[in-house]
Amino acid sequence: MLRPRWLALLAFSLVVAGLLAWLGQWQLGRAIDTAPAEPGQTEIVRPLADVAQPGAYLPEPLVGQRVEASGRWISDDFLVVSSRYNDGVEGYWVTGQLRLDGVATPTSVAVAVGWASDAASARNAVDALQAQVESDPDAIVTVTGRLISDEGPGRPPAGVDPQTMTRMSPAVLLGRWHDVDGVAVYRPYLASQSAIGPLDAIDSPAPDERSSVNWLNIFYAVEWAIFAGFALYLWYRLARDAWEKEVEDLEDEQSEALAAGSAESRD
Repeated sequence: MLRPRWLALLAFSLVVAGLLAWLGQWQLGRAIDTAPAEPGQTEIVRPLADVAQPGAYLPEPLVGQRVEASGRWISDDFLVVSSRYNDGVEGYWVTGQLRLDGVATPTSVAVAVGWASDAASARNAVDALQAQVESDPDAIVTVTGRLISDEGPGRPPAGVDPQTMTRMSPAVLLGRWHDVDGVAVYRPYLASQSAIGPLDAIDSPAPDERSSVNWLNIFYAVEWAIFAGFALYLWYRLARDAWEKEVEDLEDEQSEALAAGSAESRD
């Protein structure tokens, strides 16, 4: 172990172990939220622009935050999303594109405006909302609700219309909206706390209070510590294996020398 080759390998192993230990410390620092949000913060209604920005992901502590946004509905962009549950009952959401008011760059946010128990009621609500917007396309409305992360795209069930949407995804809605050239869009969507038009209100309870300890990050920190220890153990194991091989070779040479000496003495 004191030979230059193994000392050099030990120095390299210490560098690797130190780097892994630093990664473990960094992961541990991220595991504990030293400034957690105060209980009930998600229930304070805040302006949408103060909580999220267009195109940006919604940070976990802000998922479910109640926000307020004002704007006008875009005609022909009331769309139905299926597989939506209200108090355990499966139904449909009617969604719309809200073009925000008072912003320098044209910006839209997807809004779940209400829930219907069956497809026919959802379609009737779409027609009613569409007629209302066409009668006064510049009417400014204010929507208050919870800001929720994009659920991502989903494949419709087999045997149904391929245009059927089963997940609330602003990215998917954007592909079917009108008048979106040069428009910035929010990644999360807004679930209205009160029904808009001939719909039922969406059941959207307050999110559970988040723990200040992230156990997954603690697990990762322990993993980094194990890797750091393994880097030093690997150096020790390699050095020991090399030493054992030299001892075995020396013993073999001695055995061969003794055997050759015995043969000469018999001759």
